[in-house]
Amino acid sequence: MRFIRKNLKAFIFLLSLVAFVFIAMAIANGIQKDFGNIDVSVGTLETTFKTMDGEEKEGEIAYKLYIPKTATSTNQASALLLLHGYQNDHETSAAYALELARRGVVVLAIDEFGHGATTISLVNRGYVNHKVTVNYGTESEDNQTFVEIGGPTRYKIMMNFSNMKFFLDKYSKDDDGNQLLDSSMGGIAAYAYLSSLPYVNNKKMAVSGHSMGTWASWSVSAAYSGNEIAPKATILQAGELFTKEAYDSTNIHFNNVLLLTAKWDEFNMFRDYSKQTVNDSIIQNEITSEFLGIVLGTGKWNTTYGDFENGSARRRELILTNHRLLTHNKKAIGTTIDWLDETIGINTTLDNANQVFAIKEVLVLVATFSAIVSMFALFMILIKIPFFTSIAHPEIILERAGSVKTGWKWWKGAIITILIAGLTYPFMTQLGHGLLPLPEMTVFRMTIGNGFFSWYLILIIIMLLTTILPWRKAKKLNIPKDYCDLGLSTPENKDRFDWVLLGKSAIVVACMILFMYLQCIICEKAFRLDFRFIWPFFKGFSGERFIQLLVYLPIFILFFVLNNSKIFAQMRNSGTNKPGFKGFLSCWWRNALLMIGGILLLILVEYIPFFMGIGPGMDLLFSSTFGGPFMSLMIVFVPQVLVFSLLCTFAYRKTGSVFVGALTVAVLACWIITGGSAIL
Repeated sequence: MRFIRKNLKAFIFLLSLVAFVFIAMAIANGIQKDFGNIDVSVGTLETTFKTMDGEEKEGEIAYKLYIPKTATSTNQASALLLLHGYQNDHETSAAYALELARRGVVVLAIDEFGHGATTISLVNRGYVNHKVTVNYGTESEDNQTFVEIGGPTRYKIMMNFSNMKFFLDKYSKDDDGNQLLDSSMGGIAAYAYLSSLPYVNNKKMAVSGHSMGTWASWSVSAAYSGNEIAPKATILQAGELFTKEAYDSTNIHFNNVLLLTAKWDEFNMFRDYSKQTVNDSIIQNEITSEFLGIVLGTGKWNTTYGDFENGSARRRELILTNHRLLTHNKKAIGTTIDWLDETIGINTTLDNANQVFAIKEVLVLVATFSAIVSMFALFMILIKIPFFTSIAHPEIILERAGSVKTGWKWWKGAIITILIAGLTYPFMTQLGHGLLPLPEMTVFRMTIGNGFFSWYLILIIIMLLTTILPWRKAKKLNIPKDYCDLGLSTPENKDRFDWVLLGKSAIVVACMILFMYLQCIICEKAFRLDFRFIWPFFKGFSGERFIQLLVYLPIFILFFVLNNSKIFAQMRNSGTNKPGFKGFLSCWWRNALLMIGGILLLILVEYIPFFMGIGPGMDLLFSSTFGGPFMSLMIVFVPQVLVFSLLCTFAYRKTGSVFVGALTVAVLACWIITGGSAIL
């Protein structure tokens, strides 16, 4: 009690942050429930799936279900199935789900195979040993747009995302006995479940998906084509087109297809494989003209062709956004509302521009930030406990003021650091994502995690060399160097790596992470929400995913310890030993530049020519192989690392060592990668 009274202000601040987390989440939950007008629940549905060996197994598909209070067994409502994109989960579909549920539509958003809490792995989508590099049905072996592929299983799966089960055998099977198993990635089973709900009018149903989910949406609509519960509309949020020759068109009919096209889509298949930004040549090209059912060259954006009554309505809407943000674009959602009103009927007086999803997303973001800050509020209390006081040596920073780098000496190192990170990112992430030889089916199962594993590995080697070689050179020249100069020791143990400091720092960080994890679990259970902003960040772990956290964590820890040592200790900047908040800001922006500068450089290279109408920078410089996932990821990655740089700067200034900051962001980064993203 004496300790609490002595640190009462710190405890009040900590409890205030936690209260703020729950208040923000409670309001966000109120919005997602439309303050009592929508029932929101989460659950799993049991389904049977096939493996590549032909074996049938049981698995679970996780979902989030939105039921308007107006939907009853005597007043059945229309319904919509939502399918998310690659590396996302059901909550990425929340904006569409919320706005449609507010208008009386029952909405089911699922975690597709290998994502979120679904227990069926990504590999059960299936794969073949070939890929098509243009729109399906327009390729040929002569011009090498229909090619054989090899390599790791994850590479073949990703190269087959746009290949679908209902395509002709030429596409969906190969001579090695491989085949597409379920290109709906659980969507077909989920649609059946949705149609069986007593408050759903299964004659008025539709399906919509984003990115990878658009291929799943095509597959759901194909599977139920000709059935009395066939989707009355298919809405594609950044989708790929294909010719009728790509599938058996005599047996399959797609009702009322709306294609939402992002102006600055980073993926070339969603730009009809054009190297330019989307323009009028896209709406008038051959593949789009056939899709719209019009004369070649006469197509117009934002125009409906065909007839809703017979299911032939087609429309391609141009949305001024990029690929990832299409999931939360007001115009895209408004167009979808109008389309569904025409096809399955929406009984509402709400205007399509009356949208509240953004308020909910901001509240969840605020709660996420508050939870992160609460970890460091706890940290400030923990380091006042006698056992942990030895962690805090901020005086080291002042004592080492002579080692501060200023002027060109600092900028020279900064430029080199930025260039190394920027030049290695697109190549090493893509290598690890698809082709790096790893025990992928048993150990390293996180597809996006393997991309970062590869990038971090090359950066670790570079940082070790640039730390060890100057150290040896300094010793030869009798220049005094110790482990405090690396941020890896206390003054008492400056001549050796301080394992005690590392151990105590690790215990403190474990307490901090567990504290935040507890808040996350409470929010998931109480409010059906996790810590994020649109995309998956911090989610509760299944046993399988927790093991993956432990698999990747060592490489993340090694990277961030070396990274923090390089940036905060070896490259101490002129703001390091300045006191107060101004000193913090002066130190932080330089540290942030070093941590994120390479990615910022890539953003300029990628998007300046893109917005000028020339095309994505990586596509232009190195082909579309190095565009796509990790380029579009930068919009998510940059804010994360900016937050990491704040946390690391704060921790370093409070402790004088790199361990607390490095270990904390290593766990947070690994949590993001393994918590809900794609798993083989």
